[in-house]
Amino acid sequence: MRNGLKKITAVFLCIFMLACSFGTAATAQDEKPFYLVLGDSIGFGSGLKNSREAVYGKIVADTNGYDYANDAIPGHTTQNLLSRLENETVVNHVKQADIISITIGGNNFLLGNIAKVLFDVIVMEDTASAEKIIDGFYADYCKIIEKIRSLNPDAVILMQTLYNPQTEYIGEAYQVSINMLNDAIRRYADEHKGEIEIVDVAAVLTDSEKDFAADRIHPSVEGNEKIAVAVLKKLAELGLGDKTEPVITTKGVDIELPASFSGGMAFYGEVLHFLAGIRLAFMSVLVVFGF
Repeated sequence: MRNGLKKITAVFLCIFMLACSFGTAATAQDEKPFYLVLGDSIGFGSGLKNSREAVYGKIVADTNGYDYANDAIPGHTTQNLLSRLENETVVNHVKQADIISITIGGNNFLLGNIAKVLFDVIVMEDTASAEKIIDGFYADYCKIIEKIRSLNPDAVILMQTLYNPQTEYIGEAYQVSINMLNDAIRRYADEHKGEIEIVDVAAVLTDSEKDFAADRIHPSVEGNEKIAVAVLKKLAELGLGDKTEPVITTKGVDIELPASFSGGMAFYGEVLHFLAGIRLAFMSVLVVFGF
């Protein structure tokens, strides 16, 4: 009788252990990679009316079947992002994340600094003010990655390069500052091997008419889809996804603005170019007269 009881107990124990192992396997199978977007209005999708449904981060998550959160905030600089990394919700998202996309740095130039930087670059042919901003960006960026790593040592961090949405004289001046910022991002990657992966958004957003919204700052519907493809390709390269063709569950809708809104920057560029011509002529006169 005792032997029979032992056998029955053993059978039930085996069944229980088997059920537990199946349950564990099913739970593991159900777990999805968690994809988090941090940064500024580019990550938020400010060029779209329906940014929550159509921004590139959502496209990437839908394509690869990731769980997803977007904690990007329009207008944020590197200083703002550092402060954001103290927010309880953001901290929890960073801790959970398997993949983190970051776009930051553009507002370091745009907010309160752009007029002076453009004047210095176009009229004075001087990059000192831009270099000062880059130094601040780089110091903040090092702290941002350090903070993320303290919360999550294992997440894959994707840092996006900054694109140039402007054309003509303003576009030329923009490019000077953008090159400096992207060089700083690449310098970080070189100096901290394995800490970040670069997604070269600047290389794919090159069509000024199609890639950018009416504000001439943010990616359009097409621009967001191109960024999504760039991120998907990087993830496939890293073995974190096998799809590079984006799945569009909700088609984006571009924001609408008066043509005069974007024309203001172009006019400012023309004015600065005119002033640069006057300065050059004045300097030439000084040389002729030996001053």
